[in-house]
Amino acid sequence: MLPTVKLGEYEITRLIIGGNPFSGNSHVSNELSEEMEDYFTTENVKKTLFRCEECGINTMQLRGDKHIFRIMREYRSEGGKMHWIAQTAPEFQPYENNIRQIIKNKPIAIYHHGTTTDALFKKGEYEEIKRRLKIIRETGKQVGLGTHMPKVIEYAEENKWDVDFYMACVYNISKIDRVSSAITGKMNQEEPFDDEDRVIMYKTIRSTDKPCLAFKILGATRKCQSSETVRQAFAEAFENIKPIDSIVVGMFPKFKDQVYENSKITQEILCPKV
Repeated sequence: MLPTVKLGEYEITRLIIGGNPFSGNSHVSNELSEEMEDYFTTENVKKTLFRCEECGINTMQLRGDKHIFRIMREYRSEGGKMHWIAQTAPEFQPYENNIRQIIKNKPIAIYHHGTTTDALFKKGEYEEIKRRLKIIRETGKQVGLGTHMPKVIEYAEENKWDVDFYMACVYNISKIDRVSSAITGKMNQEEPFDDEDRVIMYKTIRSTDKPCLAFKILGATRKCQSSETVRQAFAEAFENIKPIDSIVVGMFPKFKDQVYENSKITQEILCPKV
């Protein structure tokens, strides 16, 4: 298994597979999103998850929606053992019902969807965010807060919100007002992936003593020009997050074994041979 850190009582690998590709959410183009949807049949999602197990990844971050619930049921009935960190699905209302659905499928942790966090934060609806975090807390699972905005983490820390971990995007794509594509049914256009954002979020991640799961370290394919650019992004991430943190990376193994490549890079960076 790859190197691990603690999330509550669980040991999770420092490389976690992210679920955006499984759900056809590319953050690049409608064409790529549709290509992901076409590739990721239930069988190919399960194949990818079992490949993760073979390569030493023991944790997945996936949405809490009916599509994922169905896949999860089949994956586990076939012997799948990966830990699941669940993202709330904003298209399911009321919020409490979505949490109940997620709990039935046995996650180890639940985090509040980042785009929704950012929208509520911008409107000053801090009490609503705290109310939702409280609902997660009542499940007994680890409580996470997702965001693309460093200010959210800073505010949550200053005001001692009841959070166990942060799901932190290294690009502040919430500089523009956004609504989840799961709600609108179409991809957000012209999302800002500004390189200078990474420095700010990595500094914010280091400023909290709580575990952080850093995501979009590859800029939703913008750092995937070659194996070397992928390696550079991984190295930058591990150098700038804390020893208790992990990275979350979406993988699309249609053309090459990204699961193996990403696992190998992680192993080489974190456990270099003397």
